[in-house]
Amino acid sequence: MTPPSFESAAADVRATVFRDDLSVREIPAPSGLAPECLALAGDVRPERAGADSLLGTGRFILLHDPAEPDPWNGPWRIVCFAQAPVEPDIGTDPLLADVAWSWLMDALDSRHAQYHSASGTATKTLSKGFGSLAADGDGAQIELRASWSPIGAMTPHVQAWSELVCMLAGLPPGSEDIAVLGSRRAARD
Repeated sequence: MTPPSFESAAADVRATVFRDDLSVREIPAPSGLAPECLALAGDVRPERAGADSLLGTGRFILLHDPAEPDPWNGPWRIVCFAQAPVEPDIGTDPLLADVAWSWLMDALDSRHAQYHSASGTATKTLSKGFGSLAADGDGAQIELRASWSPIGAMTPHVQAWSELVCMLAGLPPGSEDIAVLGSRRAARD
C-alpha cells in the first residue's frame, strides 16, 4: 500500500464535515514542528466567529516528516489540544483527568481511527477571583494535550478530535440541536 502524500492527507482533513455547533477554521500551523503541517482551530458555539468560545475550544495539528522522528514511529503525527470550563465541584473530581483521556481514546475507537504511539497530559485548573474579579467567583477548567501517530485516512482522526472538543464542553454525540442554558464559566473581562 502506497502511503498518502501530505497534499492528499491535508485534503482529507479539509474535507471533513463537522457538526453545526462546532465552528472550525484553518489557522497558521506552528513552525518548526515538521516539514509539512496543517492546523485547525475549533470552537464550540462561539459568540462570534474567530473567537475562542466560552464553552470549549481546541486545536488539531497534522504533521508530516518523511524522516520519521523516533518518538513518532512513522512519518505522521497528530497533535491536539482541547479545553473547556467545568463546574468547580467537577474540577475537584480526582478522576476528571482520567475521564478526559478516556474520552479521546473512546472517540478514536468509535470512529475506527487507527493509530499508535499515543501520549498526552490532562490538566485540571481551579481558579478564584480576587479584587475586581471577586464577583466572578470560583472557576475550573479541564485541558487535554495529546498526540498520536495516525494510520490510514485522516478523516476519522479529525472527527475524533472534534468529538472530544464537544464532549469536554458538555455536548455529547447527538446533542447538536440541544440548547445550552448557560455557560459553565463566568465571562472574565
